[in-house]
Amino acid sequence: MWPFSKKKIEIKKVTKRSAFSTHLYSSLVPNNDFKGLDLPQPIINGVAMDSIDSYVPSFKGEQVYGVPEAQASWYASQMFIGNNMCAVIAKHWLVDKACNMPARDAIRQGYDIDCDNDDDRTISKKLRKRDKKYRITHQLKELVHFGRVYGGRLALFVVETSNPKEWYENPFNIDGVTKGMYKGIKQIDPQWVTPDLTDANVQDPASMDFYEPTYYVIGGRKYHKSHFIKFVPFPVPNVLKPMYNYFGVSVPERIYERVYASERTANEAPQLAMTKRLLTIGMADVEGMDELTIRQNILEFIEMRDNYGVQTVGKEDVVQQFDTSLADLDATIMTQYQLVASASNVPATKLLGTTPKGFNSTGEYEEANYREELESIQSNDLEELLQRHYDMLMRSDGLPVTEISITWAPLDSPTAVESADIELKQAQADSAYATTGAIDGLDIRKKLASDKASSYYGIEVNEADYVEANTSTNEASAMGNLSPSSNEREAPAVFSSAL
Repeated sequence: MWPFSKKKIEIKKVTKRSAFSTHLYSSLVPNNDFKGLDLPQPIINGVAMDSIDSYVPSFKGEQVYGVPEAQASWYASQMFIGNNMCAVIAKHWLVDKACNMPARDAIRQGYDIDCDNDDDRTISKKLRKRDKKYRITHQLKELVHFGRVYGGRLALFVVETSNPKEWYENPFNIDGVTKGMYKGIKQIDPQWVTPDLTDANVQDPASMDFYEPTYYVIGGRKYHKSHFIKFVPFPVPNVLKPMYNYFGVSVPERIYERVYASERTANEAPQLAMTKRLLTIGMADVEGMDELTIRQNILEFIEMRDNYGVQTVGKEDVVQQFDTSLADLDATIMTQYQLVASASNVPATKLLGTTPKGFNSTGEYEEANYREELESIQSNDLEELLQRHYDMLMRSDGLPVTEISITWAPLDSPTAVESADIELKQAQADSAYATTGAIDGLDIRKKLASDKASSYYGIEVNEADYVEANTSTNEASAMGNLSPSSNEREAPAVFSSAL
């Protein structure tokens, strides 16, 4: 064989996959041999995981039972996209708003600390003064923001101790926190965390820690799970937890396809606006004409095509213009963005700042639903972190240890007119109660002094003044009852004169 002869290389035809994953995925698999879901399983050092006692799970089978193969392939293709890809997608302005806006709105109005046996609020004031040092507001926002970006996040409470290895490997002990030990909160993203599973985590479904790692390895150090506050916005079933590193689904994974479709649809709008008119010219004997002549005529036609030009055509030529209707294009674009808002649990009125279109909605229900979402974030995710933070702060700063409760401020900020109307109605209610004798002026003054939303918050309340006033009133009332009436006093005089 001649050494410089060309070798025949077999070229395999590869079908290009569309950017929209809604296309049939099974047609892209070679020989259409989809083998079902290949899910990773947890592994314990020293324990064999290649045997099973009872039955074979359905997701390990060769076929997907009960679901058409094309549909199963489409759902299987939308698995975990990876933490790095989540970070890349989260740079997009719409995805960033969907992740960041609920975090900022949930803590926007703030909260109050109520401590037991703290009538003068000395303990609560000292705790709130130290919040700036520990940047607690920033910690709350970052936990929700990047927890939604990556599908979860760990908040570690850093303690300075002589033996950190023993402290972090053992379960968390709040009584072990002494003065000066608590240093703050450090948050860790899922890609820096390696779960360390025990036998109870994967072998006993009746265990409290089943498929929930007891230990995490971070930077070569082993941590017990009780040292963290774990935030997972969208949890997954146990069988999928190993794939997601025992966290959950992220917002970018939920909306990346819809965001792409929305942006492509929005980019189509200016192109349609600039190409909405199609002009056609019917010429006689086009086949027999010179190509250069046709081209020259078309260029001259284009120059005279605007409204200020005059166009001339032959008697046998036919000119027609077709306009593409753009009547419902704005509703089509907004509907795509509303699907993004729906998948991210953020109403379109907040995410886009416009009134919803296409769904015949005013946005009021969406706003109410959004407030419920924010209240869920406050009570289920942020309150646990605040409780642990203040429990450790009281012990670290040498303050009296007491039970505390977190009270979140209302999410809505009333306008000046709404605030005045609320105060007027409250004053009318207090007046009605005072008229019936249910309350008195002292009760009303105490209420105004303790209500932070009142214009009289913090005014001095002297109960002795009310006691003296009530005593004088009661004495005057009693004297009035004992003294004779005017008719009785005048009766003897009348009687004597009559005599």
